[in-house]
Amino acid sequence: MLAVDNKVYYTLRVASAMCFIGHGAFGIITKQIWCNYFAVFGIGHDMAYHLMPILGSVDILLGITLLVYPTRAALLWLVVWGIITASLRPLSGEPFAEFIERAGNFGAPLTLLLLCGFSGKSLKEWFAVIKPNIMTDEKTLATATICLRIVVFLLLTGHGWLNLLDKKGIMSQYTSLGFSNPAKVAFVVGIFEIVSACLILIKPLRGILIVLLIWKIGTELFYPHWEVFEWIERGGSYGTILALLLLLPQSSRTASNLPLNNHVPAV
Repeated sequence: MLAVDNKVYYTLRVASAMCFIGHGAFGIITKQIWCNYFAVFGIGHDMAYHLMPILGSVDILLGITLLVYPTRAALLWLVVWGIITASLRPLSGEPFAEFIERAGNFGAPLTLLLLCGFSGKSLKEWFAVIKPNIMTDEKTLATATICLRIVVFLLLTGHGWLNLLDKKGIMSQYTSLGFSNPAKVAFVVGIFEIVSACLILIKPLRGILIVLLIWKIGTELFYPHWEVFEWIERGGSYGTILALLLLLPQSSRTASNLPLNNHVPAV
């Protein structure tokens, strides 16, 4: 039976891979909205459609690499790339909520990088395979717990905020599910997710995390197009919630009852 830290390692590793395999799939498909993000760099539609499959293939390759040969270097790139791609949404005119709603995309690899340690590592160690049996330090686990609390807070707040903004895609989901007043449903869901996010940040409880894990896994299935890829891409959302759920019993004495600013990453 796997130890808790090993379970967290594999959870975040698979979740990170899901994010980038799912994201890369949309590059292969040439998702039209990506043209807006290329436009931030002054790249036109024709060139954007030419570059999408290339970038998508790189994303998929990195995701697969994380499954078969995980390294600190790959994790660092996924953190940076995840922040960049999420940032392109508000930079292209979308609400800032779109950025923080994708915190799981870069939060999952960031937490795994914290757990595996990166300070003072040689170049060889950056490209060496990382293994779960190195995650034994209590302070590092506490730091990872705090990181996950912040990530889960952001992704839930972001999605709740988008509900309150009546995001068109979300309204379409509720309409397709048969709700006659999707705006009212969005308001209720938005308040629920933001309140839950605040509870997770202040004092995470196992019961709330279990409900939120089921909630996110279920609700992400309702995207009207390319449902499978959308669900896979949001693996960071489920993965970070599950990882926090797994870590909670291990860190309750050292992390959950202390102020966030009392911890310094031990890496």
